[in-house]
Amino acid sequence: MTIAGERGAEKLLEVRDVVQEFAVRGPGGVKGAKVHAVSGVSFDMWRGETLGVVGETGSGKSTLARSVIQAPRPKSGEVRFLGTDLMKLGRRQLNEARRQMQMVYQDPFGSLDPRWRVMELVEEPLLGYGVKPASKRRERVCELLELVGMDPGVFGRRRPHELSGGQCQRIAIARAIALNPALIVCDEAVASLDVLIQAQVLNLFERLRTELGLSYLFISHDLALVKQVSDRVAVMHLGQLVEIGPSEDLYRRPLHPYTSALLNSIPGLDPATGKVRRPAAPKGEPPSPINPPSGCRFRTRCPLAQARCEQEAPPLRELFPGHQVACHFPLATGEGAPETAGETRPAAAADGAADGAGNAAADVVKGAERP
Repeated sequence: MTIAGERGAEKLLEVRDVVQEFAVRGPGGVKGAKVHAVSGVSFDMWRGETLGVVGETGSGKSTLARSVIQAPRPKSGEVRFLGTDLMKLGRRQLNEARRQMQMVYQDPFGSLDPRWRVMELVEEPLLGYGVKPASKRRERVCELLELVGMDPGVFGRRRPHELSGGQCQRIAIARAIALNPALIVCDEAVASLDVLIQAQVLNLFERLRTELGLSYLFISHDLALVKQVSDRVAVMHLGQLVEIGPSEDLYRRPLHPYTSALLNSIPGLDPATGKVRRPAAPKGEPPSPINPPSGCRFRTRCPLAQARCEQEAPPLRELFPGHQVACHFPLATGEGAPETAGETRPAAAADGAADGAGNAAADVVKGAERP
């Protein structure tokens, strides 16, 4: 895959220094305490691009996605979509802007009203944005259902409880593309599906991207799937963006110790010995987002941490074309890394594990029946 920006495509989304915090309430909460869910995240997206976002549970992936679509609005920063700063829009203007941004959620059953029939569910955004007449809406609904591989005559009158998980997710996708949006935010959109249905839904995503020119912000904890579907990958840790770069480069040559640790958690074959390699999780417990560490937030679990990491937060900087990392002592560059660097898996081994898991996912995707 290639980066959309390198093909001269239009810049779709610009996120600058976005901060999202939530007050801690309830018994035992310290007065004035806040959850630092997203802290100063910046990135760009281009039309036709799929940007994958990965990280541990609690790293801020879903909060970042909701901040992009202003649900709720971030505490500070700038989110510029198609040249318009969404942070400065009023309620009515923001509602109109959201016509170009849609979201597909993790739980397909939870995102669909159980009382409504499939035709009504897909028609909802058309009705909400005043598409008239009714005959035109129904025609569009039938077109959308056929586009996602659902026969309107067979499924149009059914309710969500009469459908499988994969069928419900296709209905959610049909509803998401009803208004011809430019950006689809997929928040763990295939996490609750079994592997064969995952493959069918991923095939559907890719086909729709080709046919409709969609862009995806693809959030997932499954690193193998993210590698297969993404042009670029962004890695989040404790509310911060620690690395972003082309998918192949990031998996082949991770620069941040946290990225390497995530890749190390993928089961696979050791390319040096050919033996099965057991997954290894990062050492230590993740810090609390209420009271994150000073300096680099990964330093309490990082084998490369030095005094500088405690005193100074590393900025996101470009080390290779299109490949940025927020680390004082990045891997694979030799920039003052201490001898303990041997504790972190070499880039070649990381690449072998990612390729092993990624190729397995690719085989499933290719072998699945297209919708």
